[in-house]
Amino acid sequence: MTPAEPSFAVLRGAGDSPVILHVPHSAREIPPAVRAGIVLDDPALERELDHITDAHTAEIAEEAARRAGVTPWRFVNALSRLVVDPERFPDEREEMLSVGMGAVYTRTTHRDVLRGEDGEAEPLIARYFRPYAAAMTDAVTERLAAVGRAVVIDVHSYPTAPLPYELHGGGPRPPVCLGTDAFHTPPELLTAAREAFGEIGETGLDSPFGGAYVPLEYYGKDPRVSALMVEIRRDTYMTEPGGPAGPGLPRLATALAELVDAVSA
Repeated sequence: MTPAEPSFAVLRGAGDSPVILHVPHSAREIPPAVRAGIVLDDPALERELDHITDAHTAEIAEEAARRAGVTPWRFVNALSRLVVDPERFPDEREEMLSVGMGAVYTRTTHRDVLRGEDGEAEPLIARYFRPYAAAMTDAVTERLAAVGRAVVIDVHSYPTAPLPYELHGGGPRPPVCLGTDAFHTPPELLTAAREAFGEIGETGLDSPFGGAYVPLEYYGKDPRVSALMVEIRRDTYMTEPGGPAGPGLPRLATALAELVDAVSA
């Protein structure tokens, strides 16, 4: 990847749509220069990617966009979260630093060494994290200018059984976990999500993963920006870990499209 090549894709939606489907963890791509700093051998890295990647979530978002009555915008990370994790705080506010999984991971899902801890984080943050964050901020700003509000829906997945890196893995693991933010997740957004995913199975709140992504420029400041994280348990749509998608994927895409239409109205 050359310095001029973006590490993400912004896919246009309808001009009057407030919705941005954010897909940060679906890719497995790691640029060669970044791969050189990862200590795992190739088979071990493939296994780690199987565990850490939210496989097929880009396909779920793409199919949902096709099925929605009002086409949402999509912001899709083209690189693995092992390059940088764009949803982490890039500083000491990030609780996942305690297990080596801040914005730049130094540990694996099983808490083994992924890369060294000295000198590598800042170049990766400068090259990948900050441009991503700036572009996502721009996408939200554009929706605010166009329609007066923005709705960021994060599309994630999580394993059926907890992995050692999880800080809150002892709680419920429903088919669909809805991650919320006290400031940015209004009750009507949560209600719409519960109704849309009701046919998939039980929906839970903030377990095993909580919170919702909002660009830092707007975080905790602007109520016109609402956000919800949709965490889909992987056994509902794919073979774990890292295997093919199954018949559950179209059902999830339909449910996500229903959510998009509900909040676009």
